[in-house]
Amino acid sequence: MSEAAQQTKVSRDELVALRTDIAPTHCGWCGRRLPESGNVGRRRRYCGQSCRQRAYERRTAVQRSGLPEDSVVLSNTEIAALQDRLFQLRCAAEDVVTAADDGAEVEELRKLAGEVAATARELERLR
Repeated sequence: MSEAAQQTKVSRDELVALRTDIAPTHCGWCGRRLPESGNVGRRRRYCGQSCRQRAYERRTAVQRSGLPEDSVVLSNTEIAALQDRLFQLRCAAEDVVTAADDGAEVEELRKLAGEVAATARELERLR
């Protein structure tokens, strides 16, 4: 094997690691976490056929409406829910700041920080 071929040869583990660095980890429609797969190749974008179908319907509706392809269309209900979750995240973060200013114990701060993290994880799911 030539030196150039040896330099470009990449192990399967390295390919999987490289793919997981750039591949989406959440469903492109519902936001659920996608299962880890050790397969090499194209990574799943959706958690199931129904999410794939909803995403297709949204893409075709956006194309018909003349909006730019990177547009995100949210209903008033979805916007209100997103605003509520953002408010919850802000309140949780303010609770941590207040507890720290009041000299809270490490365990209490850890618990509050866990609540902030849980709220942020929930917020990652836009739909």
